[in-house]
Amino acid sequence: MMKTVSFLRPLSGFAIGRFFLPFFIVMVGFIANAHAINIQKVTSPKGVHAWLVEDNTLPIISLQFSMAGGTTQDPQGKDGLVNLMAGLFDEGAGEIKSEEFQARLDDIGAEMSFSTDRDRMRGSIRVLSDHQQEAFELLALAIQQPRFDQDALDRVRGQLVTRLRALEKSPVTIAQNRLNALIYGKHPYGRRILGTPETLETISRDDLLAAHKAIFAKDDLNIGIVGPVSPEEAGQLLDQIFAPLPEKAKLKKIENVQLNLGGTANVNYDLPQTTLTLVYPGVYRDDPNFFPAYLMDYILGGPGLTSRLFDEVREKRGLAYTVGSNLTINDHSAALVISTGTKASEAQKTLATIREQVKKMADNGVTEQELKDAKSYMIGSYAVQNMGSSSEIASTLVTMQNENLPIDYMEKRENDINAVTLEQIKEIAKKLLSVEPALLVVGPTKNDG
Repeated sequence: MMKTVSFLRPLSGFAIGRFFLPFFIVMVGFIANAHAINIQKVTSPKGVHAWLVEDNTLPIISLQFSMAGGTTQDPQGKDGLVNLMAGLFDEGAGEIKSEEFQARLDDIGAEMSFSTDRDRMRGSIRVLSDHQQEAFELLALAIQQPRFDQDALDRVRGQLVTRLRALEKSPVTIAQNRLNALIYGKHPYGRRILGTPETLETISRDDLLAAHKAIFAKDDLNIGIVGPVSPEEAGQLLDQIFAPLPEKAKLKKIENVQLNLGGTANVNYDLPQTTLTLVYPGVYRDDPNFFPAYLMDYILGGPGLTSRLFDEVREKRGLAYTVGSNLTINDHSAALVISTGTKASEAQKTLATIREQVKKMADNGVTEQELKDAKSYMIGSYAVQNMGSSSEIASTLVTMQNENLPIDYMEKRENDINAVTLEQIKEIAKKLLSVEPALLVVGPTKNDG
C-alpha cells in the first residue's frame, strides 16, 4: 500500500533531446509488438542470471534489478535506514566522491536510480549504448563500493527529514501510517518505510555499511536488460556489475502477516474532507484465484470511469471526486483496499454506498457483460501499461521474476484471463468481501452526515 520511494536522477537536457523524439516514435512499436517480444534467459560466465530482450531499434540500454531486502530489514529504532541507503548510492562510490560521480552521470546522459519498498531493493540504469562502458562501471561501483560519506549522509538525511516534516501534515500520509498500524500491528509492515525524523537521526555510516553488506547479494537477485545487447555482451555486463557480490544475503526472516480486520480507527483532522479507507482480504499472486480476484477488483473499483464504485459514488450521487479499489500484494500480505475522499458531511452516506456495492458484489458477483468488458480492458491495456519503453519492459522482466512467473507469461496471460468464469468471480467475491473490513476514517470527528 505504500508506494515505492524512488531517488531518481533525471536525464540532462542534452540527453532528453537525444532520447525523446526517436523514443516516442519507437514506443508505438513496443506496444504493438508486446506478444512478439523475445525474452532470453542469460547466464554469465560467473553464473549470474538475467532475462534479456535484445532490441536494436534504438541505441539505448536499460538495465533494472531487484533483490530481497526492503524496509522490513530496518533494525528496531532505525526505521528509514534502507530507504535512506537507497538515496546514497549515487552520492559517491569507490574513489569517486559525490560531486564527481554525479557529474560523470550527467556527462554521459545516464539515468540511474535506486528505490526500496517493504520487501525488495531496486536499482536501474538507462544510457545510450555509446556510453555503456562508463555507465556500467559507475553502476558497478555504486552497488559494490558505496561510500556513504558523512557529508552526503547528512545532506540526504536532511532532505528526507524536511520531506517528512511536510508529510506529517498530509491527510494522505496520516491515513497511510495509521492504516498500516491498524492492519499490520507489530509486524514489520506496520512500521514506516521513510522512518521518522527521530529514527533517521540515529542512523550512522556504520549502520548503512551493515545494511548494504546484509542485503546486497546474488541469491535472490532478479535482473532485466533491454537494448542492443547480445547474450554474450549481457554476460560480460552481469559479471562486471554483480559477480563480485556475496553469494547469500544475511536477512532477517519475515513471517506472513494476518491482517487485523474488523476494527475501526478514527483520526481527527480538521479539514472539510474526510478520507475513508476499507481493507478486505486479498489474494497472493500465486493463488489460483488471482485472475478472478483481479477482474472482480477491476469491475468493483478499478481505474477509469466504468467501475461500480465510480458509477454509484461519483456519477449517480456526486459524493466524491475519486473512488477506487486496488489489490495490494506484498511478499507477506495481500489485501483489497477501497479508498475515497468526501465532504465530512457526506462521509456516512458515502460509506454506506460503498458497503452496499461491496455487499452486492459479494452476494451476486458480476454480469456477463461486465466480465467481457473487464477481460477486454485487462488484455488490451497490458502492453500500454508495461511495454511503452525499454525501461518499462526491463521493469516488467524484473517483476515477472519477482513473482515467479514463467518466461512465456506474456503469451499465457491472455488465455488465463479469458478462462475466468462468472462462477469463479462470484466465489472469490463472496470469500473476500463477506468479511468485515478494517475501516479507517480521517477527518473531523463531528459532521452532520
